[in-house]
Amino acid sequence: MTDRPAPARLVAIDVARCLALLGMVATHVLDERRADGSLTAAQWLAGGRASALFAVLAGVSMALVTGRRHPLAGAARGRASAGLVVRAVLVGALGLLLGTLGTGIAVILTYYAVLFVLALPFLGLRAPTLAALAVGWMVAAPVLSHVVRPELPERDFASPTLQQLLDDPSGLLAELTFTGYYPAVPWLAYVLTGLAVGRLDLSSRRTASLLALGGGLLAVGATVVSRMLTARPEVQRALLDDPPATDADAAALLERIAEGLPGSTPTGGAGEWLLVVAPHTATPFDLAQTIGSALLVVGAALLLVGAARPVPRHAVAVFFGAGTMTLSLYSLHVVARTPGLLPDALRDSYLFHVLLLLGTGLMLTAAGLRGPLEATVGGVARTVAGRPQTRPRLDP
Repeated sequence: MTDRPAPARLVAIDVARCLALLGMVATHVLDERRADGSLTAAQWLAGGRASALFAVLAGVSMALVTGRRHPLAGAARGRASAGLVVRAVLVGALGLLLGTLGTGIAVILTYYAVLFVLALPFLGLRAPTLAALAVGWMVAAPVLSHVVRPELPERDFASPTLQQLLDDPSGLLAELTFTGYYPAVPWLAYVLTGLAVGRLDLSSRRTASLLALGGGLLAVGATVVSRMLTARPEVQRALLDDPPATDADAAALLERIAEGLPGSTPTGGAGEWLLVVAPHTATPFDLAQTIGSALLVVGAALLLVGAARPVPRHAVAVFFGAGTMTLSLYSLHVVARTPGLLPDALRDSYLFHVLLLLGTGLMLTAAGLRGPLEATVGGVARTVAGRPQTRPRLDP
């Protein structure tokens, strides 16, 4: 272990990243609905929000390694960008490999890699400009997606794989950018938001408070406004008729999709689908709600960790050590969900996955070690970038 605790802002980001990891695991393992058909607490809390938190934190980390409050410029930014491209290639390749395991998980890593690349042109911007871009992107990108998706190749509902890259590169590109489970073009709103957050003074209690309060208000406001709009009779008729619904009424349809859709609204559906706030729909309201939730988590983590004294903060850093190695532990989780590898009682146990990931993270962090994939990917990226880069971690 290190003798000096890490700065509170970095520990807080690791805590938030650990919570995102555990939330994604919950959506993979736990049931989405109870026996009476209602959403489970895990799905209501983590569905769509955990993966969005990952993407926002990617933007935060990118900001922290490219100058924090003062963006890198010139050759320094070029080297950092080269390192990010290397990370994207390696993380994307890992995602393609994990997609071949047949776990039933929508593996996020290849989409995540595309987000790295899409974010590169924005690395030189400061917080106000990034925040304005994030708001504009949150509104415009879903509309663009709604318009262009009918013209794109039909998606493959399995996770992207290396074979898909070899057999159908154009289809894979369409899936990664617009039609897939985590479409990178609308999801860039998350990374732009994270970049803006990472350019702020994260050591400031006022900043943390504003993030938590503003994020909570944004999440609640997006939900309330969406539900008001989708309660209108003309909107409900449009949702039922285009595409045709099998439900008896629109209220039943909205309840059915409350657990989420596979990454976007129905291709070719009515424009009113952009008013829905359901998880993994990539509508303006979905993006706003999940961005708000992510800001709330980040702000709360900054406040709580910042209030801890150095020794308790170090204990928090060790306990949530999984947040420093989420690329390794996310991959471990996906492998552990591979059919036939483990007994079903373990494969389908949320407690087992939590103990496996938290325990591994705790032991490696206490020993002063990085995750094996973080060490490998980070080492190659540092070689390309030509500078040391040990914290913060960029990988999911």
